[in-house]
Amino acid sequence: MKIATNPEIDGMIADNCPVVYSVSGGKDSAALALATDAFLDERGHLGPRVLIHSDLGRAEWSDSLPACERLAAKLNRELVVVRRQKGDMVDRFWQRLRDNTARYSDLRLVQALLPWPTPTSMRYCTSEMKISVIGQEIVRRFGFKGAGPAPYPNVLAANGIRREESARRAKSPVWKPDAKATSRTARLQTYSWHPILDWTRDEVFAIQSARGYQPHEAYSKFGMSRVSCKFCIMADLSDLQNSASNPEHHDTYREMVGIETESTFSFQGDRWLADVAPELLTADARALSADARLRAAKRQAAESRIPRGLLYEAGWPRRMPTEAEAEDLASVRTEVAGLLGVAVSYTTGGEVVERFAELIEEREARELRTGGRLVQIAAAPQMEMFC
Repeated sequence: MKIATNPEIDGMIADNCPVVYSVSGGKDSAALALATDAFLDERGHLGPRVLIHSDLGRAEWSDSLPACERLAAKLNRELVVVRRQKGDMVDRFWQRLRDNTARYSDLRLVQALLPWPTPTSMRYCTSEMKISVIGQEIVRRFGFKGAGPAPYPNVLAANGIRREESARRAKSPVWKPDAKATSRTARLQTYSWHPILDWTRDEVFAIQSARGYQPHEAYSKFGMSRVSCKFCIMADLSDLQNSASNPEHHDTYREMVGIETESTFSFQGDRWLADVAPELLTADARALSADARLRAAKRQAAESRIPRGLLYEAGWPRRMPTEAEAEDLASVRTEVAGLLGVAVSYTTGGEVVERFAELIEEREARELRTGGRLVQIAAAPQMEMFC
């Protein structure tokens, strides 16, 4: 079970740079910390080593933090727990729903936008709730703004991603710069390091057994294949059902189904969270969920009438709508607002035209400020649907 490294990493280890283990409580981060700590001992590393866990609040399994505490005790290392200051993961779902509603009302979106993260383009659950807050702690802890040379110019932030997990992770490098944990003013450069990149799942569990570490209860007690949030956007149906079998998760499950119902967006593509464990819902909640699906279908049908050239793309909006297009968009907005039960502005063709003029002026001013190229207002090409 070889540790993935390279000459640059070896040089930083020889210089005793700080090493941070990002731990979630799951199997991979446990194996990462156990294996990498032993590797560093063999290399004679004398620099600081610390475990950091980002607590996701109500979305978190109850054994996740205790699992991290067991790991820190096993290694005799400090465990630092960080949290998003504006609320936990479930709070973030609600905030995104409110923010998206406000953006839609103000015609900064031409289509209603889902509140959930997505596995690729909008994985804010990881970027905001983990990477960002952990990065801030690394800079706070190891950055230096005093006179003279910085004591720790480089940090290795180790995490437990493995190529076996997905096609996307199969392409991951051994290391890469970590912009979220790097600060020019604090004179700190951090690199993401993936020590167990080529390990198998069996090897991950083998080192925990060999070291006498008790893994997260989700694996042994609830049959989970992976541990992240209680209900993860990347979980398969089996894991979602197994998680729902935990009585501690029932309140969170019902609250997240409520977000589905209010937003009319299913939790995972074509899979509604309400279908995972409908027996946990009241008859009224099931009826509301069924109604939300009908409203979702009507919303999608209405939004299909939006002229393609007015849909979102980078630098939106790129052109003014025609008079007929503005009338079509105003009609769609009025219909969608009624389906979602929200109040919206710009519900006539004339108001839509005026709003687009304001938005284009804002974009041009922003591009001038940032040195961006001004784009001539012209017919936008066809593009994929944003939502």
